[in-house]
Amino acid sequence: MSYLDRIAGAGDLSRYLPFRVDGTDVGSVKKEAVEILAEFTDVFRVSEAAVVLADGLSGFEQRTDAVDAVMRQLAARKVITGWRDEAYPVATSFSAPPLFLLERAAAPFLGIRAYEVHVNGYMKTDDSLKMWIGRRSFAKPTEPGKLDQLVAGGQPAGISVRDNLKKECAEEAGIPAQLAAKAVAGGALSYAIETPEGLRRETLFNFDLEVPADFPPANTDGEVDEFYLWPMDRVKETLRDGEDFKFNCALVGIDFLIRHGFIEADHPDYERLLQGLYGLLALLLEQTEAIVIFTTEQPLFCGFVFSFPTILLPLKLGLFHPWSPVLGPLSL
Repeated sequence: MSYLDRIAGAGDLSRYLPFRVDGTDVGSVKKEAVEILAEFTDVFRVSEAAVVLADGLSGFEQRTDAVDAVMRQLAARKVITGWRDEAYPVATSFSAPPLFLLERAAAPFLGIRAYEVHVNGYMKTDDSLKMWIGRRSFAKPTEPGKLDQLVAGGQPAGISVRDNLKKECAEEAGIPAQLAAKAVAGGALSYAIETPEGLRRETLFNFDLEVPADFPPANTDGEVDEFYLWPMDRVKETLRDGEDFKFNCALVGIDFLIRHGFIEADHPDYERLLQGLYGLLALLLEQTEAIVIFTTEQPLFCGFVFSFPTILLPLKLGLFHPWSPVLGPLSL
């Protein structure tokens, strides 16, 4: 086993049709789901090229209501499971106005991009760090019992990333707002992976939060069964040697190891890990002046102004955020 085993590909995307709204691709629907959507001709139009919304569904509220009605019928038929009553925005980018809202559980079914916040909670020791790890409730609809960050949650519509971070910190680990406010942005990861429900496409906004030695995490929403305070060697071994971590939480954990120097350049898979997580391999090898920072799917920023170290440092320090006006319209 290796860290590379934790970085999976998207699967066979030839089995998917684009889901388009106003002529723009906002999702990917597998062929089995396309056949189901074809039943609802008043909401969806299906062709060999794409799935689109029916003519006349042009407004935000009209689209939201029409799509929600279909998704609720599919939930009643057990096609969609794990209903949350949590609305996700469907948009061309994180900073763009939403085209409509979609129930969280239906996001993979239509293959839309969803967003999450993840908080790496750690405590400094004399010579290293220890990290707080949560074990997901065995009642969770997705990956029950898997290991997770101290805090992680979906990014719903109608709340800022920072406010959502504070809300999730309070609910999942009993972290007071004053402490949660000290979380430092660590960038973002994007991935796509095929699941039984459809194509899961997510961007994870990652934060690091140093907690005091006497901090006792306490779950308040029933979504975490247990917390562990682990030395970094155990975190590294668990991420590398098994599948105990929820898939996307493993990505966030490996990202933390790289950013904090626990995986360094002499690691045999270092360049491949960077390429898999960030798509930065070409820059590391060529050190050109042209900046092209990639997630696993598309560019975050392009230009001919800064050298690679100059742009990476403010990203690492959280001075540029993926949802900022600078990066948001071009990214995610």
